[in-house]
Amino acid sequence: MNFIIYDIEATCWEGRPPSMTPETIEIGAVKLNRFGEVLGSYQRFIKPILHPQLSLFCRQLTNIDQVDINRASTFPDVIESFKDWVGIWDDDYLLCSWGNFDQKIIQRDCDLHNLEDEWTDHFINLRRQYYEMKGLRKPRGLRRSVLTEGFEWTGDHHRAYDDAENLAKIFLKYIDMWQY
Repeated sequence: MNFIIYDIEATCWEGRPPSMTPETIEIGAVKLNRFGEVLGSYQRFIKPILHPQLSLFCRQLTNIDQVDINRASTFPDVIESFKDWVGIWDDDYLLCSWGNFDQKIIQRDCDLHNLEDEWTDHFINLRRQYYEMKGLRKPRGLRRSVLTEGFEWTGDHHRAYDDAENLAKIFLKYIDMWQY
């Protein structure tokens, strides 16, 4: 079993206007085997089609530059590359993210581009399981959870690869406790 610890960044706006549909703009992931050994990493930007110009709020939150988005491929190309990297046709895999947003946004983007999304069903929500393991009642973000677990936060918060790499620290600490 390979574990795909991943994170998605999406278009966003201050106050979440109801007429604006978020789209994936970055995928970051770390692939671990069942022993916790790192097998690889993945990071790609994605050019959104509904709102190709990132809002100031989004650029400031993610530190993603508009130039990187302008140069990026669209979702269908990047998601095929990601699926190949995950190994959905050859390997037993499990997608693991902090919350269900990451799974839902990929499914929404697959729908937007008329792509199948059944491969995203191999999924666990690490945040939910972490809350249950720790007996937490109040929501706690990824950064705070990483620091509470005694790890140093590395990289930029709200950058997909950096968030995935930091989430992998928690995943590895409890590798034998996750339910899937």
